[in-house]
Amino acid sequence: MTLENNHAEDSCLKNHQGLIPVREGPNDSTSHHDASLDDEPEKAQQGIPPGIRKGGGRDGDDGGDTDPESGPRDHEFPEGGLKAWLVVLGSFCAMFSIYGLINTSAVFEAYFKANQLQKYSHSQIGWIFSLYLFLVFFVGIQVGPMFDRFGPRILVAVGSLLIVISLMLLSLSKTYYQIILTYSVLGGLGGALLNAPAYGAIAHHFEVRRGLATGIAMTAGGVGGIVFPLMLRPLLDRNGVGFAWSCRILGFMLLGLAVPANLFIRSRRSIHKRADGNPKTASIWPDLSVFRDRRFALATLGVFFMEWGLFVPLTYIVSYATDHGTGSSDSSLLLSLLNAGSVVGRFLPGLLADKFGRFNVIIVTITLCAATILGIWLPCGDSKGGLVAFCVAFGFASGSNLSLIPVCLGQFCEPQNYGRYFATATMVASFGTLSSVPIGGALLGVGSQDTGWMALILFSGASYIVALTCYASARVLAVGWMPLSKF
Repeated sequence: MTLENNHAEDSCLKNHQGLIPVREGPNDSTSHHDASLDDEPEKAQQGIPPGIRKGGGRDGDDGGDTDPESGPRDHEFPEGGLKAWLVVLGSFCAMFSIYGLINTSAVFEAYFKANQLQKYSHSQIGWIFSLYLFLVFFVGIQVGPMFDRFGPRILVAVGSLLIVISLMLLSLSKTYYQIILTYSVLGGLGGALLNAPAYGAIAHHFEVRRGLATGIAMTAGGVGGIVFPLMLRPLLDRNGVGFAWSCRILGFMLLGLAVPANLFIRSRRSIHKRADGNPKTASIWPDLSVFRDRRFALATLGVFFMEWGLFVPLTYIVSYATDHGTGSSDSSLLLSLLNAGSVVGRFLPGLLADKFGRFNVIIVTITLCAATILGIWLPCGDSKGGLVAFCVAFGFASGSNLSLIPVCLGQFCEPQNYGRYFATATMVASFGTLSSVPIGGALLGVGSQDTGWMALILFSGASYIVALTCYASARVLAVGWMPLSKF
């Protein structure tokens, strides 16, 4: 057995510093094995992280990782292979449903304002989308531990069913409270049941390439944000099929996406089960003690403020374009451009994050988000060229906001606790999503139209600056003032 320096990417749990054992080969009988993890306190005193995290696992290893001589092995990650990439495909389909709808919220917001909800303010309509996002993330604090203990199968099945039913019932909705109950509550609960398993299943199959795999799956939100607005544009037009059938068509599309999601999203038994078949996670209840790690707490706070900054442009860009002389049909195209930029912005930063460090890359992309909002959108005014440039640039910069969050948070935990950590952080962030859009709508009512839009844009840009401070502080606590360190 040899020793090597512990790098940030080599272990999810960053509470220990020092050296970790590394396998010399797949059949090395001297490798460290421990099914019950009873020697964890002793390892902690020696500065050794729990578990051997450098993967070299076998393709499709869904059973207990065992060695014929030494018993169960610690976590090994396939890092590829047919079964692992099918998990990514299933997660892609689940995220297409969740984030495709989120990235289409600007189309629904503009349509509701012009039709069913004419008498309601932007702030009141904003609560519809904020409540949806809030439930997707807040309910996850319970869904995450359930995924860690029981796996994804039941959660994904029920979540898929709820999100399809929500769109079918939305097609019949005509009043504010009906839209809240169908789109926000029912759809939000369905999204919550899909969200943690979609992320967590990837974390069970990838570690070294987790940023790439998660980024590929997260491109679904950008693709959905392109497809749905382009599809809704003619459907909601005067010569289209109308609101009811537009929602039903969306519902049938999500029903089709539910099939591969349910077939392919799978956890690995060796991650959440002990050798005797009992779950490694003893409790399904939330555990707020994870915030004792100041780095994790700061990263979570960064997610909160990033949600504040992100969903304001996503929700109000269509209304902004309409108020500044762009037709409603062309305004919807702007949202598609933004989401097209985010497809590249979800994939490329994930690839770079595995090479240069997850926190390093997300700090750069958050900086770009603040720069595009304050440097392009704020002085844009009625310039259509400037608005197009902002949508493409911000789409690219913000694409990593959601795709890198889980891989950054995953650096502070073991894989069997991944769902708990991720869901706990997103629970805190849910209060940001709940309040961001209504705050933006309220700011639109400040003074004249131009003053209102300026206030909204400044709110979004300032939120990103605070998020940047939080992530940078978490990185400093983890690796110190070393800008070239990979973390």
